[in-house]
Amino acid sequence: MARSLLDNVAVVLYESQDSINIGGVVRSMKNMGVSDLRLIRPCIYDPNRIEQVAHDTRDIVERIRHFDTIDGALDDCVYVVGFSGRRQAARWARHTPRSAAVDLLEHAQAGKVAIMFGREDHGLPNDALDRCHAICTIPTTEHFSLNVAQACLLGLYEMHLLAGDATKRLPPPRHAAGAPNKAQVERTFTDLGAALHAIAYFKTRNEELIMRAFRSLLFRASPDSRELLMVRTASIEVLRTIEREVRLAVKTALVAQGVEEAAATDAGKAAGAAAIAARGVAAIAAAPDEEPEHAPAGID
Repeated sequence: MARSLLDNVAVVLYESQDSINIGGVVRSMKNMGVSDLRLIRPCIYDPNRIEQVAHDTRDIVERIRHFDTIDGALDDCVYVVGFSGRRQAARWARHTPRSAAVDLLEHAQAGKVAIMFGREDHGLPNDALDRCHAICTIPTTEHFSLNVAQACLLGLYEMHLLAGDATKRLPPPRHAAGAPNKAQVERTFTDLGAALHAIAYFKTRNEELIMRAFRSLLFRASPDSRELLMVRTASIEVLRTIEREVRLAVKTALVAQGVEEAAATDAGKAAGAAAIAARGVAAIAAAPDEEPEHAPAGID
């Protein structure tokens, strides 16, 4: 497997005070494709507890390295960004996580880079910030209450997206279909218009404007051919339901009056077809019987 630029990214935690936060950082790293975690004088923690917080991360936990000094943790790094919300007198280069990701991955082409986070109570001290090439501040509201793992996730996420080579590829929908062609689109609008006519939807509405609005709606939705067919078959079913209800009502009434069943059935069919035709819609006997697979509940 080809190496990723993310292989050259290290996460450095300065004097972490809570093992839960270490576990949260490990989880963030696992999800974003980074595996080099360095701890500077951390609290005592149980690696098994870390794995309970961050499942399936033994590969990262086993590689955690401990350092007594900031310089020791950063010795091999060509570029370091410290995450801090403090206002500084010194004029460090300032970044958001997104702009920091650009600089970090650019330098990662030449060597190891690091993002560094401070203590939960006071953040990074000045001697740690002195070792940073730039400072990253996460834009928030005035509340400004992110824990170390959350801040780390935001920083790693931007690098993960920018690297573009580690993201898990999701499989396509189980019933994926291609884009509909023009003929399928026009048949759908024809049948939709017929259904709206059948329920007298245009009696008090402008047909041209309504159909144009439906076109705009469906084109914005960008349905695939299977989804568009669901719209079409729903429209056709409106027509069939009207025809069927009229047919059954007429047949039932005639049979109740003593008309022979065969004759009542024929009369019902004629009445159903007439009911559709009376609404300005052609008879639906030739309407297609095609149905989308698993429709309508099978949308994925």
